[in-house]
Amino acid sequence: MEKADVLIVGAGPAGSACARRLVQNGRKVILLDKSNFPRMKLCAGWITPRVFHYLGISPDSYPHSLTRFKKFHISIKGFSFTLPTNQFAIRRIEFDQWLLEQTGADFRQHEVHTIEASAEGFEVDGLFSAPILVGAGGTNCPVYRKLFQPIIPRQEDSLIVSLEEEFLSEVKDDRCRLWFFENGLSGYSWYVPKQVGYVNVGIGAHQSSLEKNNTNLRSHWNSFIERLNKENLFPGHDFQPKGHIYYLRDKKLVTRLGNAFLVGDSLGLATRDMGEGIGPAIRSGQLAADSIIDGNSYQIESISGHSIPSLVESGIRVFPK
Repeated sequence: MEKADVLIVGAGPAGSACARRLVQNGRKVILLDKSNFPRMKLCAGWITPRVFHYLGISPDSYPHSLTRFKKFHISIKGFSFTLPTNQFAIRRIEFDQWLLEQTGADFRQHEVHTIEASAEGFEVDGLFSAPILVGAGGTNCPVYRKLFQPIIPRQEDSLIVSLEEEFLSEVKDDRCRLWFFENGLSGYSWYVPKQVGYVNVGIGAHQSSLEKNNTNLRSHWNSFIERLNKENLFPGHDFQPKGHIYYLRDKKLVTRLGNAFLVGDSLGLATRDMGEGIGPAIRSGQLAADSIIDGNSYQIESISGHSIPSLVESGIRVFPK
């Protein structure tokens, strides 16, 4: 059996940020993930300037493709305008691999099935053990399901469902475009051009609102694709979107049970304005690591619940609760 000071389940931004901080402070870390890296991860890829601040680098130091947006092109129920901003977009297949490479942790490709807790710590699948366990495996994180869910179920009115696709295409429009609340949607759709010809398009909404209005996300997706086709952005492209779910940040979250911690989407930290999860994931991973290192409480109040101040200042509440 492999032993470590800390076991982390999930090697995405939250798990890698946590591992990196722990290794830098002399802890032996085993980082588990069911996927091998680099792995394709569908994501619009919002990166705010504070993400680079968390990571201790400048945007110019990031070694992979990075798109800077100085303004958003926004449509709200047909009313269009531009909004100044200072945002970035990355490709997760590059970003997550780069973060993992920075950790210095022992990475193991392994899908977690069983977690056993004891007075000595935690044992995973009879193969790995440590006195401290961190759940960083996203919405369906096995650490959350095994240890936290029976005690603290998530609030279903915070559930966001999304459909999106990222693909290589001739970029005919280099603007970052956002459409809010179209056809009664409690959410928004997006068109995010990235470097080297990649584009991410997608749509996200409150599941509870879809159910209340007796509709589904697929019908809204079809309307969105009709719009893109009318604008001749992707002639002939056969869209094959994939779905995923995540939870917006709730007011009351249990971040820790004994020596088991949750970070990132396993905790449910996506921002309430745009559902952005990368920044909160990285920062929560770092804060959990600091708590493990110094023995203080694990607090997430310093993590902002909003990712784009210009939207908040404009009064745009994308995912009102």
